[in-house]
Amino acid sequence: MTTKIQRTGRRADTLSKERIVEAAIEILDSGGQGALTFRALAARLATGSGAIYWHVADKDELLAAATNDIIARAMTEVVDRDRPQQAIRAMALGVFDAIDAHPWVGAQLSREPLQAAMLQISEGIGSHLQALGVPERAEFDCWSALVNYILGVAGQNAANARLAPREMDRTTFLTTVAARWRQLDPAKYAFVHRLATRLPGHDDREQFLAGIDLILAGIATVR
Repeated sequence: MTTKIQRTGRRADTLSKERIVEAAIEILDSGGQGALTFRALAARLATGSGAIYWHVADKDELLAAATNDIIARAMTEVVDRDRPQQAIRAMALGVFDAIDAHPWVGAQLSREPLQAAMLQISEGIGSHLQALGVPERAEFDCWSALVNYILGVAGQNAANARLAPREMDRTTFLTTVAARWRQLDPAKYAFVHRLATRLPGHDDREQFLAGIDLILAGIATVR
């Protein structure tokens, strides 16, 4: 019995939670949440499921840890506290790019508002709002507008990317969508016809930041 316990301990020590999370991210990126199982993870790490359970209790904890790792990387790069507006833009773009590169992150963030990744985003946005001089009575509304916009647009952008057929590039796909918009009744959908001229060539990141700037301009009026 003693020998068995010691062997199990050594086996668990050959892994670290960081290695497990890294492998989980690779699986999630290639196959999505459905592909992440402890069996698949054990195969990738060339170990047994028991060694993984030594570090991670279940799939939910693993997803939370992987999401936190991705968001932590994005947030760590934002250090400009002397210019809070620029810091908020950089933070927002970092989260946008993270969800664009790892679409499963957006879905995971929407599942659990108290997970560490969401708290990182909320605290980061909130601290810079305070640095902007936003009055306390308006902090919640300003925070809500920014966080909901960031997660909503980033998540929708990632979802849109998955709509395009694999054999079709982004521009071709958007050109096809724009062509369908132009087929609509112009008397009923006049504005959609105008949007169709901009859709194929627009830049998602620039459009995202334009929205952030609009929100920040609105926030400036309540300071």
